[in-house]
Amino acid sequence: MSPRPLLLTQARLIDPAAGREAPGAVLVRDGRIADIAQGSAPGTPDGAETVDCGGLVLAPGLIDMRAFVGEPGAEHRETLASASAAAASGGVTTLVCMPDTNPVIDGPAIVDFVLRRARDTACVNVLPAAAVTKGLAGREMTEFGLLQESGAVAFTDGLKAVTNAQVMRRALTYARDFGALIMQHVEEPDLVGEGVMNEGELASRLGLIGIPREAETVMLERDIRLVRLTGARYHAAMISCADSVEIVRRAKADGLPVTCGVSVNNLVLNEGDIGHYRTFCRLSPPLRAEADRQAVVSALREGVIDVIVSDHNPQDVETKRLPFAEAADGALGIETLLGAALRLVHTGDIGLPRLIAALTAGPAGILRREAGRLAAGAPADLVLIDPDLPYVLDKRALKSRSKNSPFDEARLQGAAVLTLVGGRIVHRAPEIAVAA
Repeated sequence: MSPRPLLLTQARLIDPAAGREAPGAVLVRDGRIADIAQGSAPGTPDGAETVDCGGLVLAPGLIDMRAFVGEPGAEHRETLASASAAAASGGVTTLVCMPDTNPVIDGPAIVDFVLRRARDTACVNVLPAAAVTKGLAGREMTEFGLLQESGAVAFTDGLKAVTNAQVMRRALTYARDFGALIMQHVEEPDLVGEGVMNEGELASRLGLIGIPREAETVMLERDIRLVRLTGARYHAAMISCADSVEIVRRAKADGLPVTCGVSVNNLVLNEGDIGHYRTFCRLSPPLRAEADRQAVVSALREGVIDVIVSDHNPQDVETKRLPFAEAADGALGIETLLGAALRLVHTGDIGLPRLIAALTAGPAGILRREAGRLAAGAPADLVLIDPDLPYVLDKRALKSRSKNSPFDEARLQGAAVLTLVGGRIVHRAPEIAVAA
């Protein structure tokens, strides 16, 4: 049964797909946006519920292109239900789950399982990404056509890069023929070696083995050349340094079908946040120097970087409460994605419309989804944002099953106070009233 019509009034509407920002109201009916009014609200239909947005920002729901969910196989770290609850709380209405599960998402049956499980337990849209290679082993390609027919929205080996150049060339060729998207984790594992943080003076001071920027740029340069050879759509999942920005900039200037993302962690944190060996800040790619952080922020502002991802990677205490060099990579991110990203708005580095575009319309365009826009007929996946709401993050209040957030006890400003998926309210802060 469809929910009652819902009228959201007195909102600051931001439609990143159309580049519009204006006060107005949105009418939701049967899971879609039925009408949008600039300025005054449209007439309230009989039986409709209303929400007075009080001048807060109403935007398309966030789309997170990189989230690791433990189900199936590691439900103690995260399930589709807990990940989707965290997503709804953070204003994320669509998440792309990575294939790093047990079993790996490398066959149609596993894609079908994830989709059915998400339908039954998740409160947001869950889109599975399938593996490029069977078992994430980097040798034998998966069946792109069958996986795409089953519902896979992209192909990636998740935490691993496809290191074999011949396998990557074949994957890109097949992806081109199927109109599929390849998402690569751009890290050359041999150059990473035993490194655990950004290579430089700070790593030396901490006595930790560093990871050179070339571990990222060498892989990215190789992949761009293979894209030039094959003409396939390619997405660098996360870049983290100034040299990578220039590689992507040149590829786009040459007209190649290349896009890229950046983790919110690399946008707002740098290697100094590791402090006294904070394992919650051990990430892949690692937190870089401040100059690199500023470079990716500028690239995001200019549009060289297309999307911001949470890189949500829940870890339990057994893998994080260890010496820094022995801890697992990864941090929570889906629930704090919006609040952390809004730091860039409050510091004046990026305008709010551009930030929202990188969290909504950007990923929707790359994934070829109809979401990410405020338009009549579009899915009613919406988020109401209070950009000035101050709070201190308490990891115990997070909805994820794991608690490894790099923003634990951080002062944040801005949060989702109302989240709608398909016209249904899946998250609502107590101060937001729904009137019949």
